[in-house]
Amino acid sequence: MSETTNQGMPTTYDPKTAESKWYDRWIERGYFEAGKRPDAKPYTIVIPPPNVTGVLHIGHALDFSLQDILVRAKRMQGYDALWLPGTDHAGIATQAKVEAKLREEGVTRYDLGREKFLEEVWKWKEQSAKTIRYQWSKMGLSLDYSRERFTLDEGLSNAVREVFVRLYEKGLIYRGKKIINWDPAARTALSDIEVEYKEVQGALYHLQYPLKDGSGSLVVATTRPETMLGDTAVAVHPEDERYKHLIGKTLVLPIIGREIPIVGDEYVEKEFGSGAVKITPAHDPNDFEVGLRHDLPQILVMDESGKMNANAGKYDGMDRFECRKAIVADMKELGVLLRIEEHMHQVGHSERSGAVVEPYLSTQWFVRMQPLAERAIAQQKSGEGVNFVPDRFEKTYLNWIENIRDWCISRQLWWGHRIPAWYCKDCGEPTVASHDPSACSHCGGTKLEQDDDVLDTWFSSGLWPFSTLGWPDKDAPDFKKYYPTDVLVTGYDIIFFWVARMIFTALEFTDRNPFKDVLIHGLVRDAEGRKMSKSLGNGVDPLEVIDQYGADAMRYMLSTGITPGQDLRFRFERVEQARNFANKIWNASRFALMNLEGFQPQPLDEATIAKLSTADRWILHRLNDAASNVTRLLDAYEFGETGRALYDFIWDDLCDWYIEFAKLSLYGGDAESKARTQTVLAYVLDQTLRLLHPFMPYITEEIWSHLPHGPEAGETITLAAWPAPDAKWEAPSQVAEMELLMAMIRSIRNVRAEVNVPMSKKIEMIVKPASEETSRILEANRHYVERFCNTSSLAISMEASAPEKAMSAIVTGAEMFLPLAGLIDIEQEVARLEKELKTLNAEVERVEKKLANPGFVAKAPAAVIEEEKAKMNDYADKRDKVLARIAELKG
Repeated sequence: MSETTNQGMPTTYDPKTAESKWYDRWIERGYFEAGKRPDAKPYTIVIPPPNVTGVLHIGHALDFSLQDILVRAKRMQGYDALWLPGTDHAGIATQAKVEAKLREEGVTRYDLGREKFLEEVWKWKEQSAKTIRYQWSKMGLSLDYSRERFTLDEGLSNAVREVFVRLYEKGLIYRGKKIINWDPAARTALSDIEVEYKEVQGALYHLQYPLKDGSGSLVVATTRPETMLGDTAVAVHPEDERYKHLIGKTLVLPIIGREIPIVGDEYVEKEFGSGAVKITPAHDPNDFEVGLRHDLPQILVMDESGKMNANAGKYDGMDRFECRKAIVADMKELGVLLRIEEHMHQVGHSERSGAVVEPYLSTQWFVRMQPLAERAIAQQKSGEGVNFVPDRFEKTYLNWIENIRDWCISRQLWWGHRIPAWYCKDCGEPTVASHDPSACSHCGGTKLEQDDDVLDTWFSSGLWPFSTLGWPDKDAPDFKKYYPTDVLVTGYDIIFFWVARMIFTALEFTDRNPFKDVLIHGLVRDAEGRKMSKSLGNGVDPLEVIDQYGADAMRYMLSTGITPGQDLRFRFERVEQARNFANKIWNASRFALMNLEGFQPQPLDEATIAKLSTADRWILHRLNDAASNVTRLLDAYEFGETGRALYDFIWDDLCDWYIEFAKLSLYGGDAESKARTQTVLAYVLDQTLRLLHPFMPYITEEIWSHLPHGPEAGETITLAAWPAPDAKWEAPSQVAEMELLMAMIRSIRNVRAEVNVPMSKKIEMIVKPASEETSRILEANRHYVERFCNTSSLAISMEASAPEKAMSAIVTGAEMFLPLAGLIDIEQEVARLEKELKTLNAEVERVEKKLANPGFVAKAPAAVIEEEKAKMNDYADKRDKVLARIAELKG
């Protein structure tokens, strides 16, 4: 029996008290630590590591809640479940945060130097990680903190160096001079996927470049006139009849006066613009390729901060956008600016700093992606790849990797994994090694200096599923047992950033997929569907939600409000509804416990089951269905449907129906009947709490701790066995009986409501069953009808007829008459019946049309057609009875 059994439950549930009490206990007792079930099948999730740049947002709360639900359910199902926590160093973002903090103190990183600056970043990291751990605890996440990792841990750093060296040795990492995305604010290279494209209102400038021989000119158009200072050619299509004769001639670059050739290149689209394109090899990726084909000079006209350099002539030192204005004015004055057109276009911005990205010629380190991509594509198309949920995201993934370009992995930062390459001061060549080399691998020189750059954050986080488990030691116990992982849960916004990279590296270094499934969920947006952002001020702090409503309500609302792959609109009223649901569970449990005082759990053996009431058998059957549905839906990652299945069972079946029915036995004079119902009530509540636990861990643990348990239950619901469907609970005949009884009760309540006869007022009731079997069922369960229809008398007879001035209700299998003379308005009752007749006529007509449709009859399975025919007969039968009743009242 659990420690708090027999302690009374408070009138209302206090989330704050429960949350602080239970989480500390869970952690102290090591309930979430993997490895305690050595013979159990492993189940592994590695957390998508949040960046140590600040606090978690509501999107994290969604992502982590889904993972926790899966892990808690699998742990209860007997798996050796590992949910590995950790954080990401987030190179650019974290360095930017610390540099901003230092600027407020009047200091730069250069003032401190690399070593002292990194000390400051580590302090920031420790504080941020502490905050994140606190938020994890407030959310109730069942993480194995004994295995927590950080992307700059020594073990993960070893993995990063190992991967870099092996890729380099295979020729898949190289150093070269190429056009890359440059962030002038952070002064670092970016990969393609760290660039966000935004639609910007700009201008298209049409410029006139004169031919050197004075015979004319060519017109080019550009959105960035400042880059013309780096032009080294103008290209035309070699088959363009307008310009073929000019190929090989020379133009004079306005303002600068540089002589540049006209080249023919198939890159140019004859139909676009003037058909002549300025070529700036150092500031445009396509121009760079044209330049290589025609051996053109590469002239950089900007520095790393986005200011014009000495190659820009008189514009040296100007900001690039100020230079644009100056050049436009000068070109206009020279008479070579023909016209300016307004132009909406996509402009790349740094995802981290927000600065406009500059295509920039730079020497960087790259990963040769095509060989890695080819293997990933082949794996996916062979049917042995990762399973994407929803499956439409597989196409998104494949489209990207089939068109992948080499990945720029070097960053001009100090915070991160320093590139394991050392340059020889004697020969200048790099030596790549997993440890500090003692000598140059090319000339043997000993004067070596390590590369100042660090690796892209995604390089290390791409190794996360296996580096966190001990790789590159393939004999590491955790790697051997828990890899590959079972599922990755993440948003669709980082399929390219992270998911693809994990798959590439896992296949290359472990020869296995990093996870079986990838569950892709949407983003959490505000109530109006807008993306949450600081600028809009519409962000939601999960801790504030928890403080107001409790962690369970937030988790339940987030996890059950989603459709796979679709965005979720956050509405506080939906959190309130989840809290109301929690309160409903609390109140129902308090009622149950008040009626279980002194009760000792009894075995539900065959002899006991045979004596159970209809309601008892029905709720056990419905519990069986709920257990089956919840397990099936969770395995399919259908969290919203799982939540609805739980809600319907708990709110409708358990609270609104069974508990009310159970009161007859609990408050009756039959001690044996009461004991049987107590046994069923205790069992159903226990099993229900277990099914709900992954979604609402705190309230379920709190209630469960008060329940009377046998010793086999254990000391915590977190490790209690998951409810499994049991054939002995199947009771289809009792379910049919209950459905008849519930339909009758609903109908009588509806009739009462229509004519304002309160439930507290007793009524006469006559029931005319349609068959002897129905008559038998009603007689056996008449106490339910008497109690919940509140009858003064109840007559059940197949020979019954409707008395005058009576209301009526019709359900499948029975007619009911309520002689309410003096309480009923005949005209009002006729109007009600005519309204019901209209509905039944419409239903009959709808089904008749369906059955008369040759297309439906030809395609539908025979069982479906028979079901529709049964519906039509049922509607027609009810219609005939309503018609007869109307005739009686009017007669």
